[in-house]
Order: sequence, then structure tokens, then C-alpha cells
Amino acid sequence: MEGWHGWDEYAPYYDWENARTVGRRDIQFWKVLAEERGGPVLELGSGTGRVSLPVARTIGALVGIDRSQSMLAVARRRVRRSRHGDGLRFVRGDIRELPFPREFFGLVMAPYGVLQSLIRNCDLRQALLSVRDVLRPGGTLAIDLVPELPTWQECERQVSLRGRRGAETRISLIESVRQDHARRITIFDQEFVERRGRARRVRRFKLVFRTLSIRQMTGRLRRAGFRIERVSGDYQGGAWQADAPTWVIIARRT
Repeated sequence: MEGWHGWDEYAPYYDWENARTVGRRDIQFWKVLAEERGGPVLELGSGTGRVSLPVARTIGALVGIDRSQSMLAVARRRVRRSRHGDGLRFVRGDIRELPFPREFFGLVMAPYGVLQSLIRNCDLRQALLSVRDVLRPGGTLAIDLVPELPTWQECERQVSLRGRRGAETRISLIESVRQDHARRITIFDQEFVERRGRARRVRRFKLVFRTLSIRQMTGRLRRAGFRIERVSGDYQGGAWQADAPTWVIIARRT
């Protein structure tokens, strides 16, 4: 399967799950970076607008691109409700072939492991070259990676989250995890169960991610025409180490 499979089915649950996992702990990092580097800003894999909207409120001009029509529908509803999205635009497209003018953006953001959905070397290389094309000379590419995925224990049908959405709907996430260590791929079989009174709805899908080492990722960035500016182990610019909770790479287009 491709790394983009499953995200349409995930759209109704993405914000519910992320509120219980990553929350908003990365938002300030992206807002500050956008203020420092300037726009226009492009977000890769903008999904439901979790990052796009608060950053757009800060700097004004932001474009989000995502392949999932269902994710974008959620994002557009969120913008309409907020009434603060005048400078925010969403585009459906493939991050391997960005449909934007050359040398247009000052900053490209790749939050929360979005590049880890590119599970083949050729896909990652194509995406990085496409990003380079749309960045201005000296422009910034910022990447946030989720490093712990290869350490997840394999399991079968484990209840990993329970909670409510609204007053009447209960949701359970049942996960199975498989590791393909040779390919550095982690596969999540997701089953979301919604209960509302006597009604019960189940949605099943797979999500696939690949985790490269920092050395591998920075090497690919250099070969695609980027200079590494900083590698951090958290959103506050702390020193990188292999067991850091997140890996952040800041690179400049040469």
C-alpha cells in the first residue's frame, strides 16, 4: 500500500486522536518559525488545518496542501467557523509534484512526520526536489519527525484510546501494530468504534509510516540541494539525541 492510503477514512477521527496525543505542543514552534522566516508559507500535508490555522492567524499568508479530500473538507469547515482564515488557502495535491510557481515560498513546513508517509526513496527524493523548486533561494524547509515509531511493540487489537466526542458519542481506538524492520516501516491497523446510544459504527483502515535516521534524512536533504542549519531534539531547540521525543530539522535552500 501507499503511504497516503487510509487518510480519507482517518479524517473524522484525526482531531479527536491528536487532542489526546500531540495536542498543541508543537503549535508555538511553527508560529514562531513562520514569524522569523516570513512568508508566503506552504504547509505539506496540512490535513484538518490543526497547524495551518493558528500559523495563518499569526502571519496572514499560508497555503496548505493535502492529498485527502476528506481531510481538506474538515479544514475548510474549521476555517469557516473560525472567521480568521482570510489569508489561508487549501489546495488538493501531491507533495511530490507541488502545483505552485517556482521560487514562490519563503518557508515550507512539514509538521508531525508528514514526510514519513513517503515510504519509498524515490517518493521522498521527488518531494524534496519539488519543495526546493517552490522555495526562494535561501528559503527554509522545516521538518518535524516522529522518531519512536520503530520502537512500538507489535500488538494485535489493543485498545489504545477511549473517550467521548460531545455529550453522547463514545469512541474507542483499537490498534494492531506491525513492524517491517528491513524497510523501516511501521504499519498501524486502525479500528475506530463509535457508540451513540444503541447505535454502533466501525471504521477500519491502515496507516503506514517510514522512519529514517537523522543521518539518512539530512543526507537526502543535502543531495536535494539543501544546507542543514539546525537539528533539534524538541520544539524549544534543545540538543538532538537519538532518543529525543521529536526530531526537528531546519534546512535552507542553497
